[in-house]
This record gives sequence, C-alpha cells and structure tokens, in this order.
Amino acid sequence: MKEIKPINILEKFSMFEKLWTPHIIGELNGQYVKLCKLKNDFVWHSHDNEDELFMVFKGTLLMDFRDGRTVEVKEGEILIVPKGVEHRPHTNGEIVLNLLFEPKTTAHTGNVDAEVTVKELGWI
Repeated sequence: MKEIKPINILEKFSMFEKLWTPHIIGELNGQYVKLCKLKNDFVWHSHDNEDELFMVFKGTLLMDFRDGRTVEVKEGEILIVPKGVEHRPHTNGEIVLNLLFEPKTTAHTGNVDAEVTVKELGWI
C-alpha cells in the first residue's frame, strides 16, 4: 500500500523557482494535483476535453477570456475554466502561487504548442 501522509503545499512551492512550469504533487481519480508559480503573461489556449481548476494560494491571478472579460482570482479563491473555453492566465507582475486540478491527460498549453509548452511534467 502506498504511504498515506500529508503534503505540505507551501514546502512544495519552496522546491522550485521556474515560472509557468507545473509540478505534480499528487494524483487522485485520474487527476493530477499540480503547483505552478505564475508571473506576467501566459499564452492564449483552450483545452478541448478537460475543465481546469485554478486555486490561488498567494497573490492575484487574472484570467482573460475572448469575450473581453477578465476575472480576478484572489488568495483562497478558485476558478474553474470549462473545457473548450479559450483563456489566458496572467498576473499584475507579482508571483502568484497556484494549485491546479486537471485530468492526467491535460496538455500544459492545451490546443497550442508554444515556446512555453512543457511536454513532460515532473513530480516534487
């Protein structure tokens, strides 16, 4: 049986510095639990088959949508982006600590292959 123990999320955040690069900290029911540090702008993208859950631990995440809306996600809040909805996460220049719940099959930048796309995620 796999060892069952708590995961210290803040300790895990301290283990990496690279921005916009998700790190896996757990898995459940076909989903990965990922941590990512965000700063400035990311790429416009969508995920055809997966919803995404963003949970902000520190800072404020801004999520742009193609209809011109920007949604602000503050510390302690979550935002669920439905599959197929084009979005662009960004910040106001601060580093945002973000937790993601996504199916294991979710591609980092969805339907876009960009310079920032991470093809193989690592565990921490």
